[in-house]
Amino acid sequence: MTQPAQRHSPATISQFAALDGGNLLAQLSQKGNQFLKEGSLDEAERTYRDILELEPTNSYALVGMARAAKLRGDLPAAEGFYLQCLQITPYNRFALIGLADCYRSDGAWTKALGIWKKCLSLDDKDLSVLTRMADAYRRTKRLDKAQQMYERALAVDPHHRYALVGLGYVHYELRDYARALSCWSVAHQVDPDHHDVHLLTSLGNCLRKLNQYQTALPYYQNVLQQDDSNFFALFGLADCYRGLCQQEPSLACWERILVQHPTNRIVLTRCADALRQLGRLELAHTRYQQALAVGADVYAYLGLALIAKQQGQYALALDYLAQVNALDPSNDRAQRLAAQCQVASSRAANNPQRR
Repeated sequence: MTQPAQRHSPATISQFAALDGGNLLAQLSQKGNQFLKEGSLDEAERTYRDILELEPTNSYALVGMARAAKLRGDLPAAEGFYLQCLQITPYNRFALIGLADCYRSDGAWTKALGIWKKCLSLDDKDLSVLTRMADAYRRTKRLDKAQQMYERALAVDPHHRYALVGLGYVHYELRDYARALSCWSVAHQVDPDHHDVHLLTSLGNCLRKLNQYQTALPYYQNVLQQDDSNFFALFGLADCYRGLCQQEPSLACWERILVQHPTNRIVLTRCADALRQLGRLELAHTRYQQALAVGADVYAYLGLALIAKQQGQYALALDYLAQVNALDPSNDRAQRLAAQCQVASSRAANNPQRR
C-alpha cells in the first residue's frame, strides 16, 4: 500500500534532515501550522508526528499535537501533550496558556488560574492572560478580582476592546449601569463598524436600565437589521416603547417574540398589558390566561383584576387579588387595588342604580 503523498518515511525524513541542516523541521512546522489553520487535522497530526520522529522533544510539535487534539474535542489528549511539553520547557507560554484553556473548558477554574498566574510571572502585562484571568473571576462571581484584572489590562491598553466589554459586564452585574455604559460606549467607539450583536444589545439594555429609552432604540434596531428574530433585541425594543408609553409598537414587538416563544410567561403578560392599555380587553384577558396556563404569575393576576375592576366586577377582581396576595403578600399595588375595589363595591351596593 502506498504512503500518502504528504508524508515521507522516517528514513527519508532523516536523510533530508541531515542534508539541509535542520531546515526540514522548520518547513514541517510551518506546514503543520497551515494544516491547523485550514482545519485539516489529520494532515496536521501526521506532520507533527514526522517532526517528533526526528526530535521527540520538539516543543512546537507537541503544542501542535495538543492544539489538534483540542480542536477535535479531546481535552485529555490535549492536556497530555501540553504537560509533556512543559516537562521539557516548563515556561513555554503556548503550552501554559493552552493547558489553562483546557482546564477552563473543563470548568476547572482554580487550576486554570494557577497556570495563568505563572504566565504573569513571565510577563505581568500579557493582555491575553490578564483578560483570561478576569473572565475566570467574573464567571466564578469574584467580581472584585475580575474588576482588578480588567483594569490592569486597560492600564496596559486603555482601548483594549475585550477588557472594556468585560469590565462593562462586571459593572452591569454590580448594577452600576452608568459605569457599564461608559465602558461599553468606549468599546463601541474603538470599532464602530464592528456590529457586535452582544455589545449592541448590552448598550441598549444599559440605557434601558437608566430609563434612556429613546437613546436605546437605535441599538436594538441595529441588531434587528442583522437578525430580525433576535429575542433580546425584540424584548429590549418592546420594553423601550413600553417605557415611552407607545403601546402599539410595543405590542407589535411582543407579538413577534411570541411567534417564536409562545409560552414565554413574561412576554405573554407584557403583551396582555399593552392590549389592556389599548382597550382591547378581551384579547388582553386571553393573553393573561395563556400566561397563567404556563404558571402562576403575579402580573397576570393583577392585569385580570384591573380588567375586572374596569368592568365593575369587583368581587372577581378581589378574587384575582387574593391570588396575588398568596404569591406576594407584600405587594403594595395589589393592596391598593383591593382597597379601591372594596370601596367601589360598597358604593355600588349602596347605590343600586349605579350597578
